[in-house]
This record gives sequence, C-alpha cells and structure tokens, in this order.
Amino acid sequence: MERAEPAVAARYLRMPHAEKGMQIGLFGGSFNPPHAGHALVAEIALRRLKLDQLWWIVTPGNPLKSARELAPLAERIRRSEEMAEDPRIKVTAFEASHRLRYTADTLAFIKKRNPGVDFVWIMGADNLRDFHRWQRWRMIANTFPIAVIDRPGATLSFLSSVVAKTFDYARRDESDAPLLARMHAPAWTFIHGPRSSLSSTALRQAGAHH
Repeated sequence: MERAEPAVAARYLRMPHAEKGMQIGLFGGSFNPPHAGHALVAEIALRRLKLDQLWWIVTPGNPLKSARELAPLAERIRRSEEMAEDPRIKVTAFEASHRLRYTADTLAFIKKRNPGVDFVWIMGADNLRDFHRWQRWRMIANTFPIAVIDRPGATLSFLSSVVAKTFDYARRDESDAPLLARMHAPAWTFIHGPRSSLSSTALRQAGAHH
C-alpha cells in the first residue's frame, strides 16, 4: 500500500493576498528539490523587476515530468520556505486546491482573481528550450509579460528557442526591466545576472548516490 503524503498546511493552499497597483512576479515550478539556483533567480527578479512580491508557486506536478520522482508537495513547500529568505517571497501551492495543472490555466485564474495587479511571469532561461512544448504556450506569452533570467549554459539554447524567435518582435531591452510588469503582453526581456550552476536534476542524482 502506498504511504499517505503529509498534509499541506491550509495557508499554502490559498492564493497570496495582493493589493491593486502592486507589481508581482510569478515563479512556478515543481522545485524538486528547490536549490540555490532557484533562490538566485527569485532574488534577481525581485531586484531587477522592482517587485513588491514574488509568488514562489510549488506545482502539484509537472505534466512533462515523471510523477514517480516527485517528492511530496508538503516537503517541497517546506524546503522552498527554507530557501526563500526575503519576506517579499510568498511560497504557495494554491494550484493544488483549484485542480490547476497547466501554467496557462493558472495564469488565467490569477488574472481573473486579481484585477488591477500587475503580474510578470518569471522563468529561468534553461526552461525556454522546451517552452513551446508547454500546453498553450502562446496563450501564456499573451497573458502576462515574461522575464527570462539567465542560467548557466542556457544562453544559447534560449536564443535559438522557438519562443524567442516567435516573439522576437515583443522583446524589450533589459534596461526596461523595472517597467516590464506594467507592459501589455506579449512583452518579455532577458535578464543577465550572476548565475548559479546548480540544477534540480543534478541535485537529485547526487542525492541518489549517497
């Protein structure tokens, strides 16, 4: 018999509170496990995009990844909390209580529930190579502006990615990053910054060898 997963505290199953006029970054992933590279992306995004909050969205599961390798949601939330030191970072798993599996649905839901709030979707450049395989990826790009944060070894795969070519006309200069959340989608920028070489995949493999 499978062991029951630890329960997720109710506060993580509610969408964080946002005030009208705020600039909020949305940083989603399975965070399996969360690591210093994720924390660095969040930190760069907070600083360069001049965000009031950053929602660190721990997804119940990623349709493109195997669920067998996924640590329990409660554990991934707990470890994310340990990584997210800035009080502006709100760790949340609200998707689980609304049965949201795809990013496109999550973003549409957030937009509907938070009129007057300016959101920007944040992703590491390493995710862009496969971004066009995501469900309704064009819809994602048309919902909120996107900030792509550089990750080691990802710059070239990013520049040659389908999404970078498709939305080339909507690219904004990196110097406009503080204004990005207020822009009308599609709009995106590539943000260079200090890069961490850590990845969840490498960490999982290292952990499995101990």
